[in-house]
Amino acid sequence: MKKLSFHQWALVFALLMLVITLGLVISGNGAKAGVFLIAFFISLSYGVKAFPATKGLSFTMWMFTAVSAAMFFPQFFVSYGDFQFKKLITPLLQIIMFGMGAQMSLNDFTGVIKMPKGVAIGVIAHYTVMPFMAFLITYVFDFPPEIAAGIILAGCVPSGLASNVMSLLANANLALAVTIGATTTLIAPFVTPFLMKVIGGQFVAIDVWKMMLDIFEMMILPIIGGFIFNLFNLNKENNRAKAIQMVSYFIIILLANLIFIKVHPDTGFAGYLAKTATSLGIFLVLPAIVAIVLRSALKGDQKVIKKVLSLLSMFGIAIIVTVITAAGRNSLMSVGVLLLVLVVVHNLAGYAIGYFIAWTFKMPEQDRRTIAFEVGMPNAGLASGLAMTIGNIATVGLAPAVYGPLMNVTGSTLASWWRTRVPGETKSDTEKK
Repeated sequence: MKKLSFHQWALVFALLMLVITLGLVISGNGAKAGVFLIAFFISLSYGVKAFPATKGLSFTMWMFTAVSAAMFFPQFFVSYGDFQFKKLITPLLQIIMFGMGAQMSLNDFTGVIKMPKGVAIGVIAHYTVMPFMAFLITYVFDFPPEIAAGIILAGCVPSGLASNVMSLLANANLALAVTIGATTTLIAPFVTPFLMKVIGGQFVAIDVWKMMLDIFEMMILPIIGGFIFNLFNLNKENNRAKAIQMVSYFIIILLANLIFIKVHPDTGFAGYLAKTATSLGIFLVLPAIVAIVLRSALKGDQKVIKKVLSLLSMFGIAIIVTVITAAGRNSLMSVGVLLLVLVVVHNLAGYAIGYFIAWTFKMPEQDRRTIAFEVGMPNAGLASGLAMTIGNIATVGLAPAVYGPLMNVTGSTLASWWRTRVPGETKSDTEKK
């Protein structure tokens, strides 16, 4: 008899934990099921690695572990003494965005010139389909105002990095995916606040300029920091190219901080200079120094750097979801099932309508898959960060927190299904060769 591997034993143990959990729930002892449910998801996070088709779901299982822990033991994830854990959300999001930028460069925007039709369709579809579907859901279903605002917020943010991963797994057009994601991110400081004001302003007060500043500070500036880190870490550009890029980033930071004056007029020019100096130090100078030091210390080993950045991003996302879930546990208990169902509907509608739009414009199959992911997978992390700045994180932040784990499950499932079906144009090219 063949011995079971560690991952297969993990699946067996996960099944045992699931049986115990269901037994407790059925017998009316659901409050005692928390530890066993957490053990189930932890075991499953290892068990899914037993099969190539499911190993990509490991991180998603860890996300469900975090959510389960927050739901059953919220007291451990709300505060420690006088320190509120929600204060960690913004710096963690900045770390995640930095990691995203560190895996990108200005070259990712060249696709706008090479594939203008696909980029335009993807960007417009994302910023119309998702907000409209969010508005439709909140119009039909009578959610509390702040929870409704969270649903709309999840529909108004740019597409997330996870969509690029799914495009890679699904044999889609990765270059197009990266370019659409980068473009939606670039214009997010202007588009997202406008959409929230128009669609979500009926539920919560929206300060357009403040949200614009928040997006720059939470997303754009950390991504620029990642660009600079990548520039000096890879060290592929000559000194002239580096100088041009550094000057460009310097100007962007100067202009971004002009919004700070608009939001905080009382600070005056001295406040602007202080804010700008801080931003330049953190997002311009520090990433360059860290990149040079790490490149020297690790002798250019990119695998270690990428692994560390990936772990930091995953760890950050898990903490954000845990904190928001714990803070909003009571609200989630009251609207939980309906919210879960509608988030999945919103997500799947994004895939389906995005694919249909690409099909309508007679785009190749690979591009249709890409558009589907770029439309249906928003940046839930950014939505979570913005939720804290525009309202009660325990209510506005619920939909974004739920969105992250669920869209990874649906996205991974769809990508795995598409992966086994080679796009028509790719198949024909292979046959010709």
